Amino acid sequence: MATDLLSDVLADLRADAVVTGHFTLTAPWAFLKPAVAGAPFRTCVGCPFYVVVAGEAPVLVEPGDFVLLPHGHEHIMSSSLDEKPVPFDLLMSGKGIRPRFDTPLEFSAGGGGDLSNLYTGIVVYRDTFRSPLFSVLPPLIHVRAKDPAVAPWLASTLQSFIQESMSCQPGWAVAAARLADVLFVQLLRAHLFSSANHTGWLRGLTDPQIGKAMALIHRSPREEWSVASLAAASGMSRSRFSARFAELVGQTPIGHLTAYRMYLASCELTNSKRKLIEIAESVGYTSEKAFARAFHRWSGSAPKRYARGAHDLYDLAKKG
Repeated sequence: MATDLLSDVLADLRADAVVTGHFTLTAPWAFLKPAVAGAPFRTCVGCPFYVVVAGEAPVLVEPGDFVLLPHGHEHIMSSSLDEKPVPFDLLMSGKGIRPRFDTPLEFSAGGGGDLSNLYTGIVVYRDTFRSPLFSVLPPLIHVRAKDPAVAPWLASTLQSFIQESMSCQPGWAVAAARLADVLFVQLLRAHLFSSANHTGWLRGLTDPQIGKAMALIHRSPREEWSVASLAAASGMSRSRFSARFAELVGQTPIGHLTAYRMYLASCELTNSKRKLIEIAESVGYTSEKAFARAFHRWSGSAPKRYARGAHDLYDLAKKG
């Protein structure tokens, strides 16, 4: 059941766009990439390189490895940890390059030493700003090429992504976005199945009984679920179920139900033109006022104001 729930959640992920690039870098080199409202991933051919996110241990990315930054944190990429990074925007302006959302970015830099070919993407997911899945992902995910959790065809998918994203043939933007979806899903699956240190939402997902309750919530969010009905469906007593759910997920069952309902509503607010009452009813509320109060508690904003802010953030991501 938990695995099926993972499939349901990952099936909802659909890239709105992807920014791609190919960096030909010769050692020594180092640059500071600013934060973006998207999910960057990096891989390389040739010599390995380092990725450093503030507060995290440096990661050495070997050829064929993947690095994913789900939250778009600022990070440093370098041939050596001893190199002082140059701001990426300054590097681009010095070369007379103005990155464009609709054109792959290609450039060469470095000191003429060992070669690293970096292939990069920034995947823009409009609906992930408060996604229950993204909220529990770490700042940096490192998937090693030799990890048994990595699908054997991931390398060929990457090659197809690179070819589509750099060729700019008719339809390349849609093809690159769909291939980025496949890459992103495989990276998340590899992370989930290769790490034993999950907390929160992902930890609950891997528990057979709690995962069953979470599946019910996610598949039928408009149902009038109660702690008692969810506990019964999980084959547990109400008290044991409540304690176990809070221990694993970090929320009460009803707290998780409400958060997921609000996440779905936020997607509707930013992507559809449905009336507010229709959105409220789709996530289990019969009163527009009750829904608006719950949404404000969840997001800190009224529904319509949140929708405007999400569109502004999406536009910013497209510029990143």
